[in-house]
Parts: sequence; structure tokens; C-alpha cells
Amino acid sequence: MTDIDAPMRYAEPIADRAERDGSVGLVVLLALALAVAAVGLAMVSREMAEPFVLAILAGLAVVGVFCLFAGAVGILYFGQRHARNDLTKAFVDNLPQGALIADAGGRVLYANRSYRELLGLDAEAAVPAPDRAFGGNPHLAEAIFRLARAAQQGRRLKEEFRLPPPGEVEDEGGIAPRWFRISVQPMPPEPASGRKGALTVWQVDEVTQDRAREETSFAKVQAAIDYLDNAPAGFFSADEDGRIEYLNATLAQWLRLDLSDAASGRLSLGKIMSDDNAALIAGAGRGETQGGIRHFDIDLLKADGTTMPVRVLHRLPRGHHLAHVLILNRGPGEAEEAGAAELRFARLFHAAPIAIATVDADGMVSATNAAFVRMFGADAETDGGDKRSLERFVEPADHQALGKALEAATAGQGVIEPVDVTFTGTEERSGRLYLSPIEHTLGDGEAAIAYAIDTTEQRALEMQIAQSQKMQAVGQLAGGIAHDFNNMLTAIIGFSDFLLLNHRPTDPAFQDIMNIKQNANRAAGLVRQLLAFSRQQTLRPQVLQLGDVLSELSILLGRLLGENVELSLDQASDLWPVKADLHQFEQVVINLAVNARDAMPGGGKLAIRTANVSEPESRELGLSHIPPGEYVMIEVCDTGTGMSDEVKQKIFEPFFSTKEIGRGTGLGLSTVYGIIKQTGGYIFAESEEGEGTVMRVFLPRYAEDAAEAETEPEPAKAERKPEKPKDLTGQGTVLLVEDEDAVRSFAARALGTRGYQVLEASTGAEALEVFEGHDGDVDLVVSDVVMPEMDGPTLMKELRRDHPDLKIIFMSGYAEDAFRRNLTENEHFMFLQKPFDLKQLAAAVKAALEG
Repeated sequence: MTDIDAPMRYAEPIADRAERDGSVGLVVLLALALAVAAVGLAMVSREMAEPFVLAILAGLAVVGVFCLFAGAVGILYFGQRHARNDLTKAFVDNLPQGALIADAGGRVLYANRSYRELLGLDAEAAVPAPDRAFGGNPHLAEAIFRLARAAQQGRRLKEEFRLPPPGEVEDEGGIAPRWFRISVQPMPPEPASGRKGALTVWQVDEVTQDRAREETSFAKVQAAIDYLDNAPAGFFSADEDGRIEYLNATLAQWLRLDLSDAASGRLSLGKIMSDDNAALIAGAGRGETQGGIRHFDIDLLKADGTTMPVRVLHRLPRGHHLAHVLILNRGPGEAEEAGAAELRFARLFHAAPIAIATVDADGMVSATNAAFVRMFGADAETDGGDKRSLERFVEPADHQALGKALEAATAGQGVIEPVDVTFTGTEERSGRLYLSPIEHTLGDGEAAIAYAIDTTEQRALEMQIAQSQKMQAVGQLAGGIAHDFNNMLTAIIGFSDFLLLNHRPTDPAFQDIMNIKQNANRAAGLVRQLLAFSRQQTLRPQVLQLGDVLSELSILLGRLLGENVELSLDQASDLWPVKADLHQFEQVVINLAVNARDAMPGGGKLAIRTANVSEPESRELGLSHIPPGEYVMIEVCDTGTGMSDEVKQKIFEPFFSTKEIGRGTGLGLSTVYGIIKQTGGYIFAESEEGEGTVMRVFLPRYAEDAAEAETEPEPAKAERKPEKPKDLTGQGTVLLVEDEDAVRSFAARALGTRGYQVLEASTGAEALEVFEGHDGDVDLVVSDVVMPEMDGPTLMKELRRDHPDLKIIFMSGYAEDAFRRNLTENEHFMFLQKPFDLKQLAAAVKAALEG
């Protein structure tokens, strides 16, 4: 220890070779020169040598006189030269830490007196560098090796270690070990010194007393922790994320917790209390009166799920921690002392799942429960802070309605209509406020009780249901329109075929008739899109590996997109299989890609990405109307113009389009929507104006079980898609049942010209009469599905009751799957989709009769 009252004395260095050494060679050279001159002068005559001798003596005299004056004024130094910077040298000489400078070879150039004293060296002993002074101690071998290596490599390094004093054994006889801190760093040599290579600066400092103070402080802290761990009250400290950083042993014993969970950071507020109570503590931790103490009564959760009533003393911190919380047990024995009624009320108040607050006549919130703080955050906290107005938590547009309800509550009215409001905050939230009057005003001026319910999810669900109902209604309407159109198109296409049979290609009217048929077929394509949207089209699902499908489809997409759009495909290597109609899925991807291309008139980038979505990941999507499960995601992302929120709400509606007139039908995305929904999947759009659009399709993962593999029929495709015979003529009796006169007229004429005997009926009941009138001598029944009085499936059941082998063809504008679900599994029939032409009808009839 240095005595600060002692007079200042400058310490002298024990070694200082910092200045450049003199040269012996110059002295020898000067002596040789004088000897040669003397020998030369001795060999000549005295007369000739005398002038030279005088000249040499005069020169030496001049040099001597100059050196005397140079020494007097300080130009020349006799003996050792002083350092150029005496202030810096004096500072280093008097450092309390040991300082040493060595050259690249390890030779000590400088060492101050503190260095000798720290090492305990004798006055006459040589001064070694620290790596040599401490290198012989086996306890310090590794640390000294690292320091020496750093000195050789020109790096900075600092090491701290303990060792016993020289000549003594560690910890023997109660002698405390000594602690040293040694650092090494490179220092470039002074240019004027002429030395080559960097110098090494060593600093040695004894930190034994610092270590002793640290150990004493640590022992005191450990004693305080031991006392806190075994205190008769619980205690925990949590950070701003709700993670418990410290929990004492008393509270862990009460809650039957493992202290290692808290030490590892795995314990959070939500594990020892309800979410509302956790939010109550979190909100208090962000209050305005930091440093204050508040208390409230809540229930804590034990490890076995049971509750424990406690009183919480909560300190609002000034630092980064969220809360320092003291827990007092309010069990049966403790509760009687504090007042059981007060405790029960406080527990019920904070345990209520509905946000509750008391307000005065001015609408100022005076008390809140845990659910209220959780709903509105730190701004809802009032205990120990300034009161806040209830209007602060709702948007200004709702202030008037809330004010009227508050006036009614203050006036003591019993029936007050709830107020639907929009809550303030960064996120859009809606809610409903109920106000009830307090009959007798309490001492704190409370006049009413406010109950707040968050209806954000409810309203979102209502909007989704309304949108779903609207889409379902539009789908039913589209399906009905498609059915009627298919009947009309069947007649148009059929009679066009009759006209074409009577006209040669060279006739002037032939091309006009062809235009009528071609446009009818185009209209049939639009009708098929309507059926796809209404989910009434026939699908042929099969197990697909979407990676292979997209790879093959990318060639076609490249041609459709053009040169201005850059296409990239990013697929997961282990993509799960799905079950879908191959052609319909390709149609989905093509429609999405074409829409993206049209949204980038100046060119851009289109990225298609696939990924597996596990069940936990599906829960984190934030999409409430997609059930948790395993899905395969197909994402189509473009860099186009994007969409507004208003447009996004209508993009899946049929005939809605933002394109110019003549550039789109408005059925592209509605077709995609119908196909995805009919496949059991989901589609979502994410877009902002000017930021591009992302369309995400989620298809359920396909997992085949044993029962499905055994019961899945294989020959269905062969029955539904028979090969068209080359000769379309035939013989037999055909019962044609169709309520649409034009379609029945065309079909009867078409079959009659092919050699069949055709029996006609406009309803199912009439068909039974015609069938019985011919004593069941009918080879084939061709029937519509949707008819008045009796539909096609019911007619089939009646006919096959007595004639089980009767062959039947159903023709309909609806999908086959729409009515197959209502039939028994063993019913076999053929299906002909409307609209159809003459050849398709004749081919289906002949295939059925020959099958």
C-alpha cells in the first residue's frame, strides 16, 4: 500500500538500455589514423613534418574547444545521455504496476522499480522478462506459454492467475496465495534508435487485495441469497418477457417446482399463474410509478394443477427487469387473519375471465382486474398511478355512444344497452362494453362497473361465415345457371351437327354453322368454369407428387409467361403426396401464373415455391378457418401491381375482374377457388398495392390406409370413358327420358338416324308408363338426372327393381359426383356430360349396348 501523505520521490529504473550504444570501432579507427600519421611524419625530415604536425595539433585543439562549448550548451553528452521525453519516462518509472520493455530477442531494455519489487528480486540480481521469471512454476505453465506465444506473434494478451509467494507452499500455514495480472502488447521501435524489429511491453500487477475484496463480497451475496431462499415468504424476479430469472426455494416448495427449471430459464409467469394474472404483473411493471410497491390477491398454480391463494407485493423496477415480486401465503390459516371476505373478493375479481373496471361519474377508471390489464396492456394500470379515462381505450368515433351509456349508468338506470366499440391500439380490435350502475356510491367515488369483452375473433368469424354463405349462394346460383345453359347448349350444338350434315364445306352457310358450333363450345367452356366454382364438376382424383407435376408444367409455364417474366421454381425435396385431379391441379397453377403475368405488364419475377406444413406449423399460420393438420403448400409469388383490400375481398367471385373489357372473363380465380375447395384444400391471397401478390394453396397431405387400398375401385375409369366405336350405327330399343323439349328432340332424332328405336318420355313417371307399356322390352335407358316429379336416380331404382340388369346412361349438366353420393355403391351406370354433340351421344349409346 502506498502512503499518499509521503513526499513524492522519483524512482530510478533498475535497467535502462533504451538509448543507442556507442561504437568502439570508431575509437579504434581514430587511433589507427593518428598512429599512421605519426609514422608517416617520422619518416620525413623535420622541416617537412613540422607544418603537418602543427596542422594536426591545431585541428585537434579546435575539436576539443568545440566539444567543450557543445557540452556546456547541451549539444554533446559525456557519459550516458538523458531520455528525450523526461515527463513520459518519469511517469513510467513511478507506475505502481511493474513495467518492462524487451526487444525481439527477449533482451530487457527497460524495467521500472515496481517490477523488481513485485517479483521480489535482489538489487544485484539480473532482471528477467515475465515469461522467464514465472516460467518455472508448473501451476502457471499454460498461462505463461500463452503470453510468450502472444509476445512472439505481436498480439495483445492479458492473463490473471494465482501462485504462492516464492519459497512458500500454497495454502500452508494459512498463507494466502498471491494473484497477478500480466499483460503483453507489441510496441514499434523508435525510428531514431536504429533498432530493427518490434519491441514487447510487459505489465505486471498484483491484484491479491482486489481478489480478496471480491471473494468477501461474493460470500456476503451468497449469504443473502441463502437467507432469501429460506425466508418465510416466496420471492421471484422476472424479466420483461415474463421469463422468471430467480425463484427462491420457499416459493418452489410451495408450488412443488424444480429450482433447476428457473435456473435454466425454462420457467415463465404463465407456468405459475393464469395468463390474466401474468398480464396484470406485466402491466404493473410498465407503469408510470416505477420504484413503487403495490399489492393484490391472486391464485398461483402449483405443478399438479391446483391453486394456491397468495398476496403479491409487487415492486415496480427502475432497471431492465420486469418485476420483483414478494409472495405471502394466504392459505386457510393466513386468510382468517387478513379477512376471508376481502380475500375471496380479490381472488374472484382477478380470476374473472371478463375484463372488469370501476369508473366514477366522469368516466375515470379507478380499479381494474387482471383480465382488463391483459386486454388493454400497461395503459390500463391505475394502482399507484394517475387515473385514466375509459374513453382512452376506445376510438374517438365511439366516444359519444360510450358517453351516453355512462350517463345512464351514473343516473342509476337498470337496463343499459351494450356499446359496440373499436379498441385503440396498433392492432385493429373490436369489443363490446357493458355498463351497470353502482346503487350506493362508494367512498372512492365509484359510480359504475364496466365489463369489456373482446369480439375481434367473433366478428372475424361472422365475416368469414357471411363470405362463405355468399360464395355458397353464388355457387348454387352458378350451378343452376350452368345446368340450364348446358341444356340449351346441347340443343344448339346438336342441331348445328344436323345442319352440318346437310351442308357441304363449300356451301356458303357451312362456315356460319361452324361459327355457331364453335361459339357454343366456347360457351360450354365457360359453363364448365362455373361448375368448377360451384364445386359441381366431375373430378378424377389420383395420388400426385407435386414436385414432378410442377417440373413438367414449368416448360408450358415458361411459354405462357413470355420473355419479360422470369420464372423460378423452389421445391422441397421431401414433399408429401396429395390426392387431386391432375388436370384440374394443372389448371389451378396455370390460372394463377397467367393472373400473375397479367399483373406485371412491364415484366417481373414469378416464383413458385412448395413446402410441407406440419400440424404445429398450421396452428401458427394465423388463419382461423383452416383446421390444424398436415398440408402441402404451393406458393405463387409475383412482383406485380398488387391489390387493394377491397379487391382482395372479391377476387374469387365469378365474373369479377380488374382487367380491361375483352381481356378476361372473371372466372379464372373463381375456377381455382372451386377446384381447391372441391379437393378439400384452402387458398389465401396476400397482397398490397405496389408490393406484388402472394397466392398460397394448402392441400391436405394424402396418407393411404389399408381399408382405402382394399375398397378403392379400379375399373371405374374404363366404364366411364369407353372407347368410341368407329361405326356409330346400331340396333335396339332406347327409352329417352328428358324434360327439356329441345334436348329430347335432338337426342331422339340423332338416335333414330343411327338405327335405334326411340321411346320418348318427358318425366320419370311417364317413363315408367312407357316402359310398362312395352312390357319391359327396352335395351337401354338414356335419362336426364334433374327432372320434375321423379329424378333420374329414383327412376333407376324403380326400373331395376324388376330388371336389375337394365343398362342406363345418365346425362346431366351437373357433375357425376353430385348425385353418385346418393346412390348405393353397387349401382353401375354410364354418364354423359352435357353439352354433348351427335357423335358423343351415338358413341355412348353404342358402347353401353355392346358393353
